[in-house]
Amino acid sequence: MLKLIQVLWPSFLVAGVAEIIFFTVVNPQELYLLGEPVHFSPTATYSIGFFGFWLVCAASSLTTLFFQQTAAEINSTETD
Repeated sequence: MLKLIQVLWPSFLVAGVAEIIFFTVVNPQELYLLGEPVHFSPTATYSIGFFGFWLVCAASSLTTLFFQQTAAEINSTETD
């Protein structure tokens, strides 16, 4: 549980900052997906964007957590 918190909390904070920066520059009504304009409400666009940023940041944090482990920890059969 501690490792989950160590991944999700910092990625949540960074996703919030990333969304603020991204949507300061980009208008949600002017986004295109696969060549077609996005027809979501601004709130839905902000929400989808936040969860997308959170997913990317969580993947980054998980990768960092994985590479901090030693070979013995990775190969052990015990779970935390």
